[in-house]
Amino acid sequence: MKSWIVGVVAGAAALMAGILLGHFAILKSGSEEAKEDRPAQDVDEEMIRSFMEQVDKERIRENLRALSKKPHMATTQGDIDLVQLLLQRWKDPESGLDQAWNVTYNVLLSFPRKDKPNRVTVVGPNGTELFKSRIKEVNYTQDQLDPEVVQPFAAFAPKGTVMGKLVYGNHGTMEDFRWLAEVHGLDLNGTVVIVKYGGTGRVDKAINAARYGAVGLIVYTDPADMNDGKVSDKNETYPHSWYLPPSGVERGSYKQNFGDQLTPYYPAKDYAFRQNESDIKGLSPIPAQPIGFEDARQLICSLGGPEAPITWQGGLGCTYRLGPGFDNLTSFTNSEVRVSVFNERVVRPSDNVIGIIRGSLEPDRYVIYGNHRDSWVHGAIDPSSGTAVMLEITRVLGKMVKEGTWRPRRSMVFGSWGAEEFGLIGSTEWTEEFYKTLSERAVAYVNVDIAVFANATLRASGSPAVQDVVFSAAKQVPAAGHQDQTVYSNWLKHSSRDSPLHGTIPYMGTLGAGSDYASFFHYLGISAMDIAYTYNKSQTSARIYPAYHTAYDTFDYASRFIDPGFTSHQAVARTAGNVVIRLADASLLPFKAQDYSEALVELFQQAREHLETKLRQQDISLDHLNRAVNRFSNAAKGFDLRLSENRELLKWWVPSTPPTSEPPTPPTFELRGQTQGGGKSVPLKAGLSTALMYGRDLGGSKVHSPPEHGKHYRLGMRDDLIEECPLKQRMMNDQLMSLERSFLDPLAFPDKLYYRHVVYASRSSPVRTFPGLADAVEEAEASVDPSLWGTVRRQLALLTYALESGASVLEPPLDGGL
Repeated sequence: MKSWIVGVVAGAAALMAGILLGHFAILKSGSEEAKEDRPAQDVDEEMIRSFMEQVDKERIRENLRALSKKPHMATTQGDIDLVQLLLQRWKDPESGLDQAWNVTYNVLLSFPRKDKPNRVTVVGPNGTELFKSRIKEVNYTQDQLDPEVVQPFAAFAPKGTVMGKLVYGNHGTMEDFRWLAEVHGLDLNGTVVIVKYGGTGRVDKAINAARYGAVGLIVYTDPADMNDGKVSDKNETYPHSWYLPPSGVERGSYKQNFGDQLTPYYPAKDYAFRQNESDIKGLSPIPAQPIGFEDARQLICSLGGPEAPITWQGGLGCTYRLGPGFDNLTSFTNSEVRVSVFNERVVRPSDNVIGIIRGSLEPDRYVIYGNHRDSWVHGAIDPSSGTAVMLEITRVLGKMVKEGTWRPRRSMVFGSWGAEEFGLIGSTEWTEEFYKTLSERAVAYVNVDIAVFANATLRASGSPAVQDVVFSAAKQVPAAGHQDQTVYSNWLKHSSRDSPLHGTIPYMGTLGAGSDYASFFHYLGISAMDIAYTYNKSQTSARIYPAYHTAYDTFDYASRFIDPGFTSHQAVARTAGNVVIRLADASLLPFKAQDYSEALVELFQQAREHLETKLRQQDISLDHLNRAVNRFSNAAKGFDLRLSENRELLKWWVPSTPPTSEPPTPPTFELRGQTQGGGKSVPLKAGLSTALMYGRDLGGSKVHSPPEHGKHYRLGMRDDLIEECPLKQRMMNDQLMSLERSFLDPLAFPDKLYYRHVVYASRSSPVRTFPGLADAVEEAEASVDPSLWGTVRRQLALLTYALESGASVLEPPLDGGL
């Protein structure tokens, strides 16, 4: 028994030393220490319930009103004003965070010239201008009259004026252009192509058009894709409904790679080396300009040439034709289309705002929550709905910290990212600057960008590892508009899948690169998620909320048509806040390795179904990959079993010193091990018991409140588990943090900036399997170069290696070879 006690004390000393090292690894400004009266030992369900009760939908409404009052495109005065608003809120003495500051990066941006607006013009044979596109959207409220409303433009599209015959190119995908040029036989050299939004990324449309010889690009939102056929602003579109008015134009960034384009992989600080602008890859190579569908109707409905395929038709009220050029029976006969772009690329300072709540026991472990702040115009939905939610979450948590009623186990970091609309710039620069720190310390990243697309159901995407914690939170939150349902049960009704492990569960998507989670997930390998409320897809065909990136994304629009009662905003705040608290407070991180193995098995089955026959023809086998998947699955099962056993230990109460005065006599514990003759009462200091003791009272009931001084407790578990428990928790948490990182390979995708995640990198192949493998097979099949099958073999080897590495991370130390 004596050796048992020595082991306990030694283990406690090691743990406390580790905690102190972690605690002081984070420097605190000045001499003021944050309150740490009630440090979280594990998830406190009562605290979570209290948090959710305090989330106030009316405060969220007023947050949104303030955030969307003025246009706030990145680096404009409206954006600068919001930086100050964030700092003011997060430094509030009653409900602010422990600390808040702004971080500045000097980044390459793109803006139109106010004195020379971009335009699409139809020019007659004699040079007469027969048609000009709008340079401003129609005003229905005072919001559209604000002088800071930026004219519609395609950010990063090069300046220039080009002219040619007009061609209709559907969505502008590579398949669309291939059909036009190779199947239909249309010569696209010197043409201007008009395409619909959707189907592929904005800049991909321009890159594809240039690849086939086009000199200019026009992009518009087709009412068939967004408005369910509604086209009249007299009674059908905004301001009468949520549908896009005819003059509405979607702005956007026309670049492939995220982050600052002059300083890839390094933060855009004053000391940074900046490459030449001519060396930047992935920008639009030709002038491009977005227009509204009322202007697009004038162009497309006047085209000549053969009819477009039925799947290319749209909602403009005419038969879509391909061109090139206009029909002879229209007023545009023999005319060409001119695209004039006067964008300027400039380097400007852009700020992130960072706020922290310092962790009590593991301050060197960071749970990060973020959203971007900048918008194209007023941005009530994108992104201010997410910022309004974040401000309410931080208000409630900050108030708890200031009052001394709670402090998270791990540190919470909140980020308001700048210049996201220009290609995820602020978040990417921050992950570059703190690459080494975040790689070692970040637990997870929670992204809430557009908090509410609409008010029907939750929508979440993320790493398979975070599925369980999102589900746990969603099960505790009442569904917006359905108080008899939870967010989880409502989500299950709208979108579900069959899981071999869990049965029927809500569908969680995977992470692409559409918001600020991209650099955290794809570059750093931090388990991440994106949470929002969205619409009922059975009731609309809209690809996104219709006012997206237009001058109509305003508080009026959001409060009347998106979430009138702000109950969906409240549900998102409760769900996302619940997730963050669980990630920050759980003694054992709420991740499940087997959810990852289920995803890997599905990806492998897709590869076997769609690629194996082609691979065998090249004498390439999937056997090694299959064995790696099986090894990972076995490792995940074993790890989750050990994790479950350790979670059982945490059902025993963790005594802690009451936040008031020091008790006159330290509590005593009956230490009952596996020895003959029973236990022995040993007085232990309260601080040491905080780190070590997991107990029940002698009657067997759980103890949920501070112990009565002098009362005896016993430890109802194996002595060796008690001795190892705190250190084992840290070890297992480190394994869970390392799991996502194990899938990173910096050499896997040399042509893709920041993409290192071999399981979930971007993919061009339609086969829903491992991206590097799928794309390599597609490229090899399309080429007569046999050496490309070597790339397939390389991708298969890299993938197998990554899965083997993931398995070794989950296996017990020194098992599996190390």
